Amino acid sequence: MLTNEIVQFENVRAQVRAYMCLLLNRSIPNYLPEPNLNVIIQGLKSIKKESINIEALYVLDGKGVQVIDTLSNNPNFRKGKGDNQSIRAYYHKAARSKKCVMTNPYPSLLTNDLTVTASYPVYDANKRLCYVVCMDISLKDIIKFAHPTSIDTIFAWGSKGTYVIYSLALSIVSFLLFFHGITTITSFGLSIEKLEIKQMFEATILLTLALAIFDLVKTIFEEEVLGRHDSKSKDIHRTMIKFLGSIIIALSIEALMLVFKFALMGPEKIIYAVYLIGGIAILLFGLSFYLKSTESRKDSDQC
Repeated sequence: MLTNEIVQFENVRAQVRAYMCLLLNRSIPNYLPEPNLNVIIQGLKSIKKESINIEALYVLDGKGVQVIDTLSNNPNFRKGKGDNQSIRAYYHKAARSKKCVMTNPYPSLLTNDLTVTASYPVYDANKRLCYVVCMDISLKDIIKFAHPTSIDTIFAWGSKGTYVIYSLALSIVSFLLFFHGITTITSFGLSIEKLEIKQMFEATILLTLALAIFDLVKTIFEEEVLGRHDSKSKDIHRTMIKFLGSIIIALSIEALMLVFKFALMGPEKIIYAVYLIGGIAILLFGLSFYLKSTESRKDSDQC
């Protein structure tokens, strides 16, 4: 999926930039006494022979106008001479940084697919910008760079499949809890007067646990299967808080139900309800500490 590919790109951005800039630096000097376009073209041809994953290679002059037709293995891409690329980010970034830079993924004018461009400025002896050499690699090929072996691909798909199976299993558990909770309430039909407090408590506990498990499944599926990690840390904190909160609510209801039950049927057993309340208090302190620590970490990150 597209979102997952972008996440994988962010994980290997530094390695990809180093690889692309290494190819350019090794074949084309950054400073030349008298920059020669033919020398640059020969360097691009050697890069093209060395790496088959490069989508396009082209050269802009100091004003951002393309001075050669694009070098590419695809004959349909071999064009572009005279096009003004001065508004493109890869031209501005290279001219401003005065070093090899790499763009974020963007829709390519050639393929309409997401592409990354490395741009490399070439200066003369007076440090005047003469050319900007550009190299395009598609996002899909970058992902192959991130996972170059079939073993990695098989493991990734196997991992996703495992998470799908666990998500489905937990979803079934959540549905069964929900169904059983609704059945507990509706089993009395329209005879509301027959409904007992015990059944209401049990239904509330079941529905609360069903909601907590559903939130957990939602987070697992979105992050591990769909690859939506844009706000991963924030989502994990929110899900953890909701899950622990649901468990605490369910246990509190159970403790309240036990207090009523033992007060009427076995006062000597009420100590067990007290133990449960003590456990709930410990969970509340733990949740408070978790909230405090995450907030402190967030504040330190912002400083």
